[in-house]
Amino acid sequence: MAATADRSEPYFPLAGLASDGWSNENEATATCLCGAIQLAFPLPDSPGFVTTFICNCTDCRKITASMFASNFTVLSTHLRHLRGQSNLRTFKQSHTIGSHQNMTNYFCGTCGGLMYRIGERFERQVFMRIGTVDDFTLQETKLYPRVEQFTKDRVSWVKGFDEDERVTQFEGMSHDGKGGA
Repeated sequence: MAATADRSEPYFPLAGLASDGWSNENEATATCLCGAIQLAFPLPDSPGFVTTFICNCTDCRKITASMFASNFTVLSTHLRHLRGQSNLRTFKQSHTIGSHQNMTNYFCGTCGGLMYRIGERFERQVFMRIGTVDDFTLQETKLYPRVEQFTKDRVSWVKGFDEDERVTQFEGMSHDGKGGA
């Protein structure tokens, strides 16, 4: 069943403990579950925004405790920490499935929510989770995935974007390196 909320207006439902998320034409916020960490990031068509993508790789499946990760990428120079930067904890993986290089994961030290990842292969890029975005309308509109990668690892009961012409698919990592969480 499809969502019934009006998606032409910002939508900030009860989702976690923070209630101060915001969005405008160029920027929006992402917050962890407990609200201790809040980030501001650029939206599509704004400087610093790179892309959106679904990743079915085994790293993303493990780190999200789900069957895939819904991600977006921004340049590190355009990500702002509004609060809680000192509360971020890191876990570094070496030899990741996509890049075979270090990927550092940034979690909230209070609730454990994954806020973003930074990889050695992807200079100046930050991989964020669409599910952390406070304005749920953006999750269905401006942050709609442009790429689905690692389709070879997609579980059989998830249909993916096979019939969606808006989404480019790759069996492995996208060729331009923009999808790489």
